Amino acid sequence: MTYAAGVDVGSTQTKAVVVDEHEEIVGRALIPTGANVVVAAENAYRQALADGRVPEEDVGYVIGTGYGRYRVEFGDDQVTEIVCHARGAARMFPNTRTVLDMGGQDTKAIRVAPGGDVLDFCMNDKCAAGTGRFLQSAAAALGLGLDELGPRALEGTRPVTISTTCTVFAESEVLSWLARGRRIEDILLGVHRSIASRSFALLRRVGIEDEITFTGGVTRNRAMVEVLNEILETRLNVSDDSHFMGALGAALFALERVRAGRRPTLATEEA
Repeated sequence: MTYAAGVDVGSTQTKAVVVDEHEEIVGRALIPTGANVVVAAENAYRQALADGRVPEEDVGYVIGTGYGRYRVEFGDDQVTEIVCHARGAARMFPNTRTVLDMGGQDTKAIRVAPGGDVLDFCMNDKCAAGTGRFLQSAAAALGLGLDELGPRALEGTRPVTISTTCTVFAESEVLSWLARGRRIEDILLGVHRSIASRSFALLRRVGIEDEITFTGGVTRNRAMVEVLNEILETRLNVSDDSHFMGALGAALFALERVRAGRRPTLATEEA
């Protein structure tokens, strides 16, 4: 068995995926990126190999992606995260035509062709107001953990209006609503709706076509998924591996390189 791997070095988290010859994920890893990007990439890769019980010598090609892709020093090549997320989404959900990737520092809307080729894309240009960083700021202001945001937001019934377009002022606006006596649940629902509305505007710029696949770390936030479903009037494609979509796409590109460099078998030569 020959394997290929992808390492997605994000601003807050680093993901690694190992796939087999059948394009199936056999190993995965998720760790904080931290201050040393090189070490994060190395550690995530090692953990993914261990998770899949794959000997390193059996990995035929490694591709780095994400903002720190050029720091994957043991990799064989680098590919932009935009095409990797598109490719990974198309592999996991073959009918994908639009991808919304929401990470820690940016959000991307990507329109894809059948098979995962990128037709158009755009990124947020208003600080980090429509990203995971905005959620982190809200959590800090309310003294909550990130894992508490989604469940608490789903308990909201009267969402407040969050008007700021910059995370620098997010905490101030959240605390302002809290001082007015608004429930934490309603404040959090307002934060989620604000992010979802900005994501909707981003998607409209590239053209929204079914099916829509949601990728990135924020996919683990159930409230964000539900609010986006409501605003987009559809059901987003989301899976337990949506957080690893960029790394999966990179691994699939790596697998293509392995196949391209593989010698034909005797049966093929005879044919």
